[in-house]
Amino acid sequence: MKQPLTAFLIILVLCGAARAVELENIGAPSVVLMEKETGTVLFARDEHTPREPASVTKIMTILLTMEAIDNGTLSYDSVVTASAHASSMGGSQIWLREREEMTVEDMLKAVCVVSANDCAVALGEHLAGSEEAFVERMNRRAKELGMNDTVFRNATGLPAVGHVTSAYDIALMSRELILRHPDIRRFTTIWMDSLRGGTSVLVNTNKLLRTFDGATGLKTGSTGTARYCLSATAERDGMELIAVILKGDTSAQRFQDARTLLSYGFSRYALRSIEPETPLPPVPVSMGTAEGVDVEPAESCLLLLEKEKAVHLRQEVTLEEGLTAPVAKGTQVGTLSAYAGDELLAEIPLLTAADVPRIRFGEMFFRVLRMAFLDE
Repeated sequence: MKQPLTAFLIILVLCGAARAVELENIGAPSVVLMEKETGTVLFARDEHTPREPASVTKIMTILLTMEAIDNGTLSYDSVVTASAHASSMGGSQIWLREREEMTVEDMLKAVCVVSANDCAVALGEHLAGSEEAFVERMNRRAKELGMNDTVFRNATGLPAVGHVTSAYDIALMSRELILRHPDIRRFTTIWMDSLRGGTSVLVNTNKLLRTFDGATGLKTGSTGTARYCLSATAERDGMELIAVILKGDTSAQRFQDARTLLSYGFSRYALRSIEPETPLPPVPVSMGTAEGVDVEPAESCLLLLEKEKAVHLRQEVTLEEGLTAPVAKGTQVGTLSAYAGDELLAEIPLLTAADVPRIRFGEMFFRVLRMAFLDE
């Protein structure tokens, strides 16, 4: 496909009344299951109620760090110096000493694997000058992502009055992180590692990495008031899902709820790319400087389908038999149609990939001469 991915077309038929029996066993009050590429919510319950997210907050801290790395204002090799404030953080930490130096890569690893509060604050201070300034960035980015249920008060998720978000908002920022910054998997999929030359051992707080096929991350969190929270990601057969759990009763229950949601999504839905199955032939052009013009789809198309429909997915291509010059690039000359049985799911315009000017008289004369000599 010659054009980059420019749009997603989402086709999803939800059987609202036909909820899988297993979903009834989910214990957490607020949950969301979202597909990464399209952002489609496959299941949700009480998804917009503001709740304390605990360390799931750090997804935003990680996102801002990855954005800085990817836009070149920060690098994995950048050295961060821990402030007195960062080293004073309680809760999950790697016990940074004041003025201790560590690379962004190692601090990011500590945040992703063991939810290190001290490293989260140190990264925020390094990026924005202070934790307060970094929190302003967090809230600004949240608004840009449409996280309308969210107010951040710190970079860690430690208890603070008014520090809340929702299951839906967590799914939004989780999607932004794994969709735009896939390199984060280098850290979120680590089960065990170490820092400081092997003297500090890290064991991931996300038990799904060892117990769920295809798990790719993402972030756990728990406090006495937030209870047990989780944003869990997993990928199978080219489809990645995000399961968000807020205020689970126990640590084990949040992981079980996530397994239930993810298993439901993988068992019911499939992601399919709609693109020509074979190379598209050029469309003949008469009276043009070229005898034909290449054709390409107007956009990339992903269909999120119930698996019953995905089994019967088929494509049809229709193209003009011929064109007369001049032909402008981007002229629609056909359609790529996707069907499930007889049901039309999507239509993608097929466009000319180049301009074809009309041939001038002199060029036509020499073309005729060449053809005459070739015929001899």
